[in-house]
Amino acid sequence: MADLETDRVDPGRACAQSDFPRELGRHIGQTPGPLVICVGGMHGNEPAGAFAAQRVVRALESQGPPFRGTLVALAGNRAALARGCRFVAEDFNRMWLPERLAGLSLEAGQSALNVEERECRELLEAIGAALARRRGPIIFLDLHTTSAPGIPFAIIADTLTNRRLARSLPAPVILGLEEQLDGTTLNYMNDRGYAAVGFEGGQNEAPSSIEHNEAALWTILVAAGCLREESIPQAALARTRLAESTVGVPPILEVRYRHAIEADDQFVMEPGYVNFQPVARGQLLARDRRGEIRAGESGRILLPLYQSQGADGFFLVREVSPRWLRVSALARRTRLERLLPVLPGIRRDPQRPDALIVDPRIARWLAVDLLHLLGYRRRRSEGGKIVVTRRPGDIESFSQW
Repeated sequence: MADLETDRVDPGRACAQSDFPRELGRHIGQTPGPLVICVGGMHGNEPAGAFAAQRVVRALESQGPPFRGTLVALAGNRAALARGCRFVAEDFNRMWLPERLAGLSLEAGQSALNVEERECRELLEAIGAALARRRGPIIFLDLHTTSAPGIPFAIIADTLTNRRLARSLPAPVILGLEEQLDGTTLNYMNDRGYAAVGFEGGQNEAPSSIEHNEAALWTILVAAGCLREESIPQAALARTRLAESTVGVPPILEVRYRHAIEADDQFVMEPGYVNFQPVARGQLLARDRRGEIRAGESGRILLPLYQSQGADGFFLVREVSPRWLRVSALARRTRLERLLPVLPGIRRDPQRPDALIVDPRIARWLAVDLLHLLGYRRRRSEGGKIVVTRRPGDIESFSQW
């Protein structure tokens, strides 16, 4: 990798000149260890992650530092990357549902699939091939950028393993996004019991977004035990640059609100918002065909939509106390969730050991924060009841690998 001062690329212009292969590169270490699968370009107007992954693989291959395990870097939506658009037929990062993936079997002809379905089948096969050759634990890293400017950040499903990995990054960590979005690759990998971290490296067209995504990949490789940071000078430099860019934002935040939009909403974000900008309750954020959209509570804005494609207008997030995280970790390690079914209005689902069934008419006192504390962040309604679930392998720590 060239020096970060001079090796600056405009992701938008470079993408138009690049034909990304499905496998961006791989590096196999001298000794067994974790398998790190890194995907860049799940959205076609976000090529920075793919460029960053290629940089890291080239540096590892050319410098040959001591390395444990395997790094496999893959391109996401190659068709959309070639066009420079978020997606062609449908959002590639909302398709990863078990029932949807089951319909993409090899028996289905290519002509019966839309563009993203073909991309999904190919990427799924590439991930499966990497998993089949693994020699250790699995970590998945999904590299993205955003349409709005602002500070880079990480996104995780709230398991202790994911927390440990994400906290190694010198960037804010967002909890609770998995409660709001279905069909993402992060959800798919987490539901299979693997560690998974998403990273948003900055604005789509910003040259620094490549550097930030590169820093995220180096940091995850170090945190996973694949590599020592001092073995690669670029890794320490990239991490320092990332830390400098994220000063002033709380280290942990959680999603409080998602403003979902439909194609015919005529949604238009008010100009000038950036990621993590503080907003006050009642502040004008956007407009649609129904009128003004104002903040329902005070907090910080995340992912304001400044592109034509997308189903998320914006999110509101708030800071999470580090003390809450420590209490939460202790409660999970001591398995306090086993006491929940003895409380009125709560019972364990006999068919799903990771799920609880909550009767809101009886368990009125049950706060959302208590469920979050014990890892139950996914909620859905079923027949007048609330079903809450937690991720498999929540209390496993990668420090034990």
